[in-house]
Amino acid sequence: MPFVLDASIAITWAMRDEDHPLADRAFLAIQSDSAIVPGIFWYEIRNVLVLNERRNRISPADSIQFLWSIEQLSIDVDFPQNGTHVMDLSRKHRLSVYDSAYLALAMQKQLPLATLDHDLEAAALAEGVSILE
Repeated sequence: MPFVLDASIAITWAMRDEDHPLADRAFLAIQSDSAIVPGIFWYEIRNVLVLNERRNRISPADSIQFLWSIEQLSIDVDFPQNGTHVMDLSRKHRLSVYDSAYLALAMQKQLPLATLDHDLEAAALAEGVSILE
């Protein structure tokens, strides 16, 4: 079953010093299925990579390799159809608009969400969105 992939999950795949069972499950799931992300996903990934390059947690060469490898996965970009709904979710759950885009997409597509963000997870559960198990 497809799922909505949050950047917090995907970035753990790039960081050698990070590991999380949910990130591992999402990686296995995307091998045989697909994930859907809002357009902000690719900017978030690149931003986190650059920030971690500055902290010497990852090299620019490793960032490039990671981007190449993640682009080979079945990740489809979609946009929540109702931008006002994204803002309403942000206000209601005190999330960033960026995080609310993931939640709105999961709600719109009726798909589980894969995230390591505790606030986003709590908002998803409050909205009846399942979390990737």
